[in-house]
Amino acid sequence: MTTRRSWSALGALLALPLALAISMPRPVGATPAAVVAPDFGPHRATAVLAGGCFWGLEDVFAKLRGVSDVVVGYSGGAHETADYTSVSTGRTGHAESVSIHYDPARISYARLLDVFFSVAHDPTQVDRQGPDDGPQYRSAIFYANAGQKREALAAIARLTARKSFAKPIATQLIPLAAFYAAEPYHQHFAERNPSYPYIVFVDAPKVALLRERFPQLVRTDAR
Repeated sequence: MTTRRSWSALGALLALPLALAISMPRPVGATPAAVVAPDFGPHRATAVLAGGCFWGLEDVFAKLRGVSDVVVGYSGGAHETADYTSVSTGRTGHAESVSIHYDPARISYARLLDVFFSVAHDPTQVDRQGPDDGPQYRSAIFYANAGQKREALAAIARLTARKSFAKPIATQLIPLAAFYAAEPYHQHFAERNPSYPYIVFVDAPKVALLRERFPQLVRTDAR
């Protein structure tokens, strides 16, 4: 995922834990992305979350019942730096994020946060996620309103009280200023490239964990 890491021998990679197995460079782009405005229609709401490589986040949330679409992109920085080349420097303020469009009558924001914290990433890691290093891979919830902030605080409080993690939760709660869609080649990457090594060794285990922990939430047609 990160451009600062190179290939190791495949045999050595397979000997590593899956979460740290591989990190592939991605193509780069230099065109600022388009702004995607949240849609809060009667049967549609939006959640913007960040937690490492947005390929894996998208692949997890796109498989949930009640989720109509997931867009990968950037949030936390300015429009002028909302492109992969700039964000990869770690100096833009952006985090790789996903904008999850869902029907709140079918799946709640709280349920999305359950998946976010327990499947999609490790919320205790600071400015990194697995093999990807830098503040652009930080754990963050970009809340769009007071209700989302309240739900996020409640989720963190529950997990902390239960001592669900050995380390403190490092997830940042940040008001959503804007979400910028990433370059087209990043959209639906795992679906289009299921055999890509990063997808196989880093992202696919998250989907497997989703099916194990939340089988009732997974769409019947999800691959």
